[in-house]
Amino acid sequence: MRDQPVITSPANPLFRRLRLLATSSRRKGSSFFFEGVQPVWRAVEAKAPVELVVVAPELVQGTPAERLVEEAEAAGIASAYLSGELFARLSGRDGPSGVAAVCDGHVASLEDLVPGSDDVVLVLHEVANPGNLGSIVRTADAGGAAAVVLSGRTADPFSTTAVKASMGSIFSVPVVRAATAEEVFHWAGRHGVRTLTTSAHASTSYLDTSSARPVAVVFGSEGEGLGAALLGLGDEQIRIPMVGSASSLNLSVSVGIVLFALQAERLARAPVR
Repeated sequence: MRDQPVITSPANPLFRRLRLLATSSRRKGSSFFFEGVQPVWRAVEAKAPVELVVVAPELVQGTPAERLVEEAEAAGIASAYLSGELFARLSGRDGPSGVAAVCDGHVASLEDLVPGSDDVVLVLHEVANPGNLGSIVRTADAGGAAAVVLSGRTADPFSTTAVKASMGSIFSVPVVRAATAEEVFHWAGRHGVRTLTTSAHASTSYLDTSSARPVAVVFGSEGEGLGAALLGLGDEQIRIPMVGSASSLNLSVSVGIVLFALQAERLARAPVR
């Protein structure tokens, strides 16, 4: 690691900025703070717009995180060293990892997304739970989704909770935003993307839908799902059949079931990791 001073004073201007980023709600389009070896490593590997790597040398010395810091610095990313005490003040964990980062938090527009002929795109309409959102991005990454589209009043994908739940996949999967769900359907029509809307009351099982691509699967909020008007905009409405006494599934579980079914043939050919 670099030979540079370690910040020890809570009055230091940089520490005060980091503290604000770590403890306050993120303003739209602003930078965000996140912690952990896995998320930071994924951000560096993905060449995400990381502004700063934050390190507590006494916590990372002799751990895999030390190599991560060296690789980030070798890639030209700025770094700041904090005492373990100051880093603990930023951390939301009982056992701080000693490495965190600040990254640009701009979310691209749906109009920037050009679908490929074999793509599966996930659309989340007004999903409010950031943990669910992060888990879905992680699932999208594992299942080979081309992108995640957020429409309406959806949770911040770069909130601390969402980034943590994504396990760093937020830096590997394109996440774009649309003002309304209707905008998504217009985009799909212009690009020849088939749309599937989801409802527990739909007549067609997800197992019986066509495998034609490209396709966008639209999921509604945790509590309300998709309203009748939006359901009707889809080319096909699908459901997940259930046989037990439960009347619903967690949203991230539902997304995983449908995505992996759509990608079953592709995933069967994928190398074991």
